[in-house]
Amino acid sequence: MRIDFLRFRPMFALTLASAALAQPALAGTGQPSPWQMTFQTPVTEVARYIDWFHNGLLWLIGAVVLFVLALLIYVMVRFNEKANPTPSKTTHNTLIEVVWTVVPVLILIVIAVPSFRLLKLQLVPPQADVVIKATGHAWYWSYEYPGNEGESFTFDANMVPEDQLKPGQPRLLATDNEVVVPVNKNVLVQVTSADVIHAFAMPSFGIKVDAVPGRLNETWFRAEQEGMYYGQCSELCGQNHAFMPIAIRVVSDEQYAAWLVEARQRFAATDARPVTVASRALAAE
Repeated sequence: MRIDFLRFRPMFALTLASAALAQPALAGTGQPSPWQMTFQTPVTEVARYIDWFHNGLLWLIGAVVLFVLALLIYVMVRFNEKANPTPSKTTHNTLIEVVWTVVPVLILIVIAVPSFRLLKLQLVPPQADVVIKATGHAWYWSYEYPGNEGESFTFDANMVPEDQLKPGQPRLLATDNEVVVPVNKNVLVQVTSADVIHAFAMPSFGIKVDAVPGRLNETWFRAEQEGMYYGQCSELCGQNHAFMPIAIRVVSDEQYAAWLVEARQRFAATDARPVTVASRALAAE
């Protein structure tokens, strides 16, 4: 079958022109950016380490690929039938065999050392300043802020429909209630699920952990910059998997203290009143 590429030339030109006029392929902070090619801007120590490790590994892999390509080209030019009509009958070369065994081992060691450091940084959380429990449901998240008796509260966070978005709220990422945490504080997130397997992921924080029914997993972050940050469930958890966002607002200590007072009044359980979830609170308003 013959393909007439000239026929598709206008479409190719339009695609290239659109790419040229689009926003630069720069990483966003807290949410994706149009034509983004790199990670989101890291705002935690873990996310920065992931970014550094990924970029360094790409350079190492690129160097190995170019080296192997150069060897292949050299072999094709030097040892083809025309340039080498009488083939060599050499079957072993001790030096070469030692080199191609030792060098890959050294490369793996170079990769392993920072990899283990990153795993330790991710999996060994420091002393927590704030503890949050995130429970995945099909298909929304609920959050619990443990506290002393009468201080704990729970709320649900559902995706804001497109026709109800407020200015500045991104489509498919904004939620009716946001998780609020203080800046420069160690936040421990306990993650579980009430039904199927979900995944709690926040790219700018460098965290991603499965939410498994009957199991409590942990992750942590220390956001170093105030702002609004978005993530999503990263597990194929069902038909509404794409509509299960995570929204976390990082604020100052003073703003966080004020929000806690308001949240306890809005969501806390009392003897006369059950726990108020997000959807009911919004309906009451």
